[in-house]
Amino acid sequence: MSASVCVTVTLLMSVVGSQALDLLRVTTTSGDPPSTPTVHCWCSNYPNATFCTWPKPSRSPPTHYIATYSERHGQNSTERCHLIPPGSSSSISAPSSASDDLWRCYLPNLKLLTDYIINITAVHSEGSSSHLMIFMMEDIVKPDPPVQVRVSPHNVRNLMVKWSAPPTWTSLDIFPLKYHIRYQWNNRGTPMSSNLGPLEDTKIELKGLTPGRTYLFQVCARELLGLGECSNWSSPVEITIPRTKP
Repeated sequence: MSASVCVTVTLLMSVVGSQALDLLRVTTTSGDPPSTPTVHCWCSNYPNATFCTWPKPSRSPPTHYIATYSERHGQNSTERCHLIPPGSSSSISAPSSASDDLWRCYLPNLKLLTDYIINITAVHSEGSSSHLMIFMMEDIVKPDPPVQVRVSPHNVRNLMVKWSAPPTWTSLDIFPLKYHIRYQWNNRGTPMSSNLGPLEDTKIELKGLTPGRTYLFQVCARELLGLGECSNWSSPVEITIPRTKP
């Protein structure tokens, strides 16, 4: 008796916010259905570097992956995405948010304001499973976090916060960034926080802070016109406001 064959097609027809749209998931198998790759795409260096990543499943690992992309409404042929296996070294600089235990796919030379379709297919011994997604580069912009965040006392009860743009954002002169600052503290055991921004400068003086109190500071970066979303928050920097002398 021949093995049963199962084909499953799922269409998703809505977009949430500025997220890429998962158009279609297809599974073809002659046994237990293999898992579909969970793909996440973002542009960490607009308009020069777009990456897609996905984890290798623990169950029914694929024999290999096929990654292709093309313009949604264009006449150009389908292109192969540059695949980088987990833990592999590459001359292509990955964004800081790309984990070493993920598969990576590098999409070079994408056009501005153009819809693309990417297809990540996992080939298994039992069949194949695919994740198709449509996106426009402007909708998935997400810089890496700012670096070199420094916080220092500046006059009585004031702090100066400084940071540097993410080094992976190489078109800063053409596509500037804006920044948001978050600082947190405890007030009698109750967590408190405040957000500031957006700021185009890479420094800010905060006034009237409480002497003896400890604050945590973080900064995120976003494309100046608001494309995509803010970066992940930078690593927290802690400082205690010096107490004033009696």
